[in-house]
Amino acid sequence: MKKGLFLLSAFFCIATAQSQVLISLIFGDKLNSPFLEFGLDGGLNFSTISNLESSGTEPGFNLGFYFDIKSKKNPAWMINTGVIVKSPMGAHGLPVYSLNDENLDNTFAGGSVDREIRYFNVPILIKYQFKNNIYLKAGPQLGLLAKAFDKFKNEYNKEDVIYKYDIRDKLHVIDAGVALGAGYHMNVGNGLNITVQYYYGLVPLMKGDASPNQYNRSLYVTAGIPIGKGKAAQKRAEEEEEKYKVIPPEIPK
Repeated sequence: MKKGLFLLSAFFCIATAQSQVLISLIFGDKLNSPFLEFGLDGGLNFSTISNLESSGTEPGFNLGFYFDIKSKKNPAWMINTGVIVKSPMGAHGLPVYSLNDENLDNTFAGGSVDREIRYFNVPILIKYQFKNNIYLKAGPQLGLLAKAFDKFKNEYNKEDVIYKYDIRDKLHVIDAGVALGAGYHMNVGNGLNITVQYYYGLVPLMKGDASPNQYNRSLYVTAGIPIGKGKAAQKRAEEEEEKYKVIPPEIPK
């Protein structure tokens, strides 16, 4: 069963990635200019929920696209934004609680619960890149809730038993907080960005007053790849060459 779930998750990630790559290949060169860099980024994130009893962080994969909008006065300063389309958060190893169903409660007694929350996240960060290609960035991040469920797990007759309990209506639809990051812009190809970024949620996760001190926390380790940057630069160079091209005068016959 674990193998099946892994293959299903891998297929979902590949399908999402393929759709984003296709869009990027079509429009990538049109979205790049000397003061604008567009690309895809993705990697791992390790999430938890503050003030919630758990046995560790919830690992996951993130995937999205980004824009670096550079200042024309000083290109070292830029606005780093975009959308993290796939961005799971949550916590791992929560204690089992009652589902108000005797059969389910008996099945998962002694098991554990993983809380999985999925957002569309939009960071809006101020980024500064030093001359040695190291950069720092910080700013707000907003999240729109897509799905949320508690995944109950237990082993029954040497088989993994899993039950997903939808908790979306118990969570706030909007999440918000601050993100801090640091990274390195590699001089490889058109420039690969390696980033470590931490998200500190400031909006209580759950509705009501039962859990007022629970907030999202997540550590991202990502790689960003500019899309269409080389093609856009080549196109600009060809346009400049054509602009200043000298046409020889026609020799009369």
